[in-house]
Amino acid sequence: MVLLHAKFIRPFVQTNKTDAADARAIWTAVQQPEMRTVAAKTEDQQAMLALHRMRALLVKSRTMQVNQLRGLLYEFGATFRSGRQAGLAEMRARMAELEQALPAMLFDGLRDQLQRIDGLEQDIDQLEKRIGAWQKQEAACRAVAQVPGIGQLTATALVAMIGMPGRSSRGVSLRRISAWCRAKAGLAGRVRLGSISKRGDPYLRTLLIHGARSVMYHAKVPTPWQREIQTRRPANVAAVAVAHKMARPRGRSWRTVGHIRRTTSA
Repeated sequence: MVLLHAKFIRPFVQTNKTDAADARAIWTAVQQPEMRTVAAKTEDQQAMLALHRMRALLVKSRTMQVNQLRGLLYEFGATFRSGRQAGLAEMRARMAELEQALPAMLFDGLRDQLQRIDGLEQDIDQLEKRIGAWQKQEAACRAVAQVPGIGQLTATALVAMIGMPGRSSRGVSLRRISAWCRAKAGLAGRVRLGSISKRGDPYLRTLLIHGARSVMYHAKVPTPWQREIQTRRPANVAAVAVAHKMARPRGRSWRTVGHIRRTTSA
């Protein structure tokens, strides 16, 4: 049994959407050469991806809330330092000043919104603790975390998205891992891996690029390739190039992941 993504089946639906048309489209799509399939996942992997989605929504809500407060207070002449933590810390430190400068109803709303942001941060911390606990008990996550630039969130998201290991001698292939954030192109009957594009998983691509920025700006001893790419290319392009390397490293980390997942699933 194989799983197919709905977006790959939709082009084969020739009539209005019915059960019979969908079944015919699935039957046609599964017979196409080199049709990409969706990896089967365990319940733990699905639960981990659900925690990641919960966290992403909470982070988005927190960012929107902070940006809204900045904009509303700016209309009354109150400005704050850039950055979420620095801005919130300054807001809380200037509460006495804001109480005198703002209307009473707006100040009460500001105090309530700051408490809501505190609640969001507590919920995010709780989810990150649960994600970290799964990383500690999953050997594959610990192996992935050995790659520079891959931390707790990226490691758990990668392992959860990979699905069950295949039958190849190396377990989870490098080609399959990098397919989550890289495009494939045909050339003379061969399949080659191209550059990172927006066709892969957007959440995983975001994590990899953020990790790449951390490697670029905080690496104690950057590699000659990294120094060269940062010198001749813009910062954003260099970050994507470093993420490209992280998605398909040549070291032993991914081979270790494949061995661990084969042995633990046997």
